[in-house]
Amino acid sequence: MNARVLVIADDPFDSTTLVAALRMHEMDVIGEARNEAVAMNLQRRLNPEVIVLDMHIAGVSAIQIAVNLRKKNPLLGVVVLERCIDLRLIGETNKEIPSGSKIILKSLASDLNVLCNAISNSTHSASMQQEVEWIHGSSSLAEKGIQDLMAHLTDLQVSTLRLVVAGMTNAQIGREHYVSEKSVEQIISRLALVLNLQPDRNKNLRVQLVGEYYKWLGAPHH
Repeated sequence: MNARVLVIADDPFDSTTLVAALRMHEMDVIGEARNEAVAMNLQRRLNPEVIVLDMHIAGVSAIQIAVNLRKKNPLLGVVVLERCIDLRLIGETNKEIPSGSKIILKSLASDLNVLCNAISNSTHSASMQQEVEWIHGSSSLAEKGIQDLMAHLTDLQVSTLRLVVAGMTNAQIGREHYVSEKSVEQIISRLALVLNLQPDRNKNLRVQLVGEYYKWLGAPHH
């Protein structure tokens, strides 16, 4: 018997498309929610066994939604759809995600077999309190290259990159991380080295870093 699934996504088109696809694969989707309040209400009324959660819900932490729902049901399976390959890029980490959760790259979510298998296995993973599992499947060579690259970046380097993208100056970043401007310059230089961004008078290094960031994030680029 298939698990009872609640889909949580704030984009109506994405949610409707995902629900229809899951039902075509005979998954028992019992409801849809656009925000945490609706999700909590549906959990009380319908008692889902698994939630399929879009990581990017406007204005809130999707991880916190998963944590709050898991508090109500410690055996709740959690499947997260994410477009980038490292949660540090969006200011999150695996540490906060409920144990046993499955994270699937959105580029793979179109393979409904991968998604349905994750849904089916998520309740067992929750009951066994297994580690969070990233499901990369047959990732492209580009995605695998980014995975390898991100593995070489420290939390401080990724955080600095996010602050550069936010438009902060070296002085502001230094105050944020309690380090000197000189240290920030060294961190940024190290980032450029790891990313193989060559010095170029015609290209601003910060602009290049921003471009790399959005590429990793899975944003459309030309």
